[in-house]
Amino acid sequence: MGAPAVLPRRVLLGVSGGIAAYKAPMLVRALVKAGAQVQVVLSPAAHDFVSPLVLSTLSGRPALTDLVQKEEGTTTWNDHVHLARWADVLLIAPATAHTLAKMAHGLCDNLLMACWLSAECPAFAAPAMDMEMYRAPETTDNLARLTARGLHLIGPEDGELASGLAGVGRMTEPEDIVRRVAEAMNAGSPWAGKRMLITAGPTHEAIDPVRFIGNSSSGKMGFALAREAAAQGAIVELIAGPVALALDHPAVHRTDVVSAAQMAAAAKARFAHCDVAIMSAAVADWRPAHAAAEKMKKGTSLPALELEPTEDILAWMGGQKQKGQVLAGFALETDNELAHAMGKLQRKNLDLIVLNSLKDAGAGFGHDTNKVTLVGADKNTEELPLMTKAEVARSILRRIAILLPHAK
Repeated sequence: MGAPAVLPRRVLLGVSGGIAAYKAPMLVRALVKAGAQVQVVLSPAAHDFVSPLVLSTLSGRPALTDLVQKEEGTTTWNDHVHLARWADVLLIAPATAHTLAKMAHGLCDNLLMACWLSAECPAFAAPAMDMEMYRAPETTDNLARLTARGLHLIGPEDGELASGLAGVGRMTEPEDIVRRVAEAMNAGSPWAGKRMLITAGPTHEAIDPVRFIGNSSSGKMGFALAREAAAQGAIVELIAGPVALALDHPAVHRTDVVSAAQMAAAAKARFAHCDVAIMSAAVADWRPAHAAAEKMKKGTSLPALELEPTEDILAWMGGQKQKGQVLAGFALETDNELAHAMGKLQRKNLDLIVLNSLKDAGAGFGHDTNKVTLVGADKNTEELPLMTKAEVARSILRRIAILLPHAK
């Protein structure tokens, strides 16, 4: 028995009208268990074999059939283009001979076929039919046409068929379908199934209920890292300070915090279970020693503000790091940038540090671009040009992937 399948993707599951559709609920459960978000689209004939209500309940989303849905005097347009663009994976299971024929020849008479023609993501199909139908030259031609267009076929298998006969045509079992899709989607990615901890954004340290000490970090770099890592197959724990950013991905679990103490507690609780931690948050170095319980009123004299240091989360992680874990941090400097970054890397037992300089135009807080230098524990440096933060994230992940255990 191998490791459980990991598929943190958005899966558009098409169910066509064959007896094997009774396995669709088991397939939905297996996809959800693997970490996928699932949107089911049924052909009209599939209703004869499986309940849309069951599929809706298991997937957590209404199972759709019609391009135009009319209920209780209201009309809903199920936008096939939006559905196709939402999906990271299109999976049609079971794929009957009739549905495969329509796919091969571009027929578009229902929502499922409209999604198929609109999809630009990787597409998979699990054929299911009797062996004579599967062996028919028409089906063979249709499958050849579809595979030439890039459709990935899963099965069919040799076994007992609905006719009572035995032969090739049985739909692959749901758990095996999910495993095959996961393997294909994660093929070659060093991040497939890796657990990553990422911090992002600033922290706010309260002076009173309405004022705080903070900084200008937008969180864009950390969110770009989380988004890119998830896209490459990682399972991400994102701890975000107070930011105005959204990230909707099934492989990203987000925890929102405000203060440095809250970020420290969340990071400490998750660090032991991660393979890689990238601490990109701009955590406040100091906080008021005594926050006022009520709003401080303007007076004739300035109030004294006593500060105390916040916990150094990165140093704590460097001291707790286990063999096989990779720890990366960020350094934002204004002078002697490289020397300060290398000192931080060594003091805190990091494997990589990402150096920002506020002297570089388009870099640092708030921008959609960044210009960084990657510094490894071996003191090798890699100065990157000004790039989008998504491109910077890919470069950081590429560098860290080399450090992963068993990396070649």
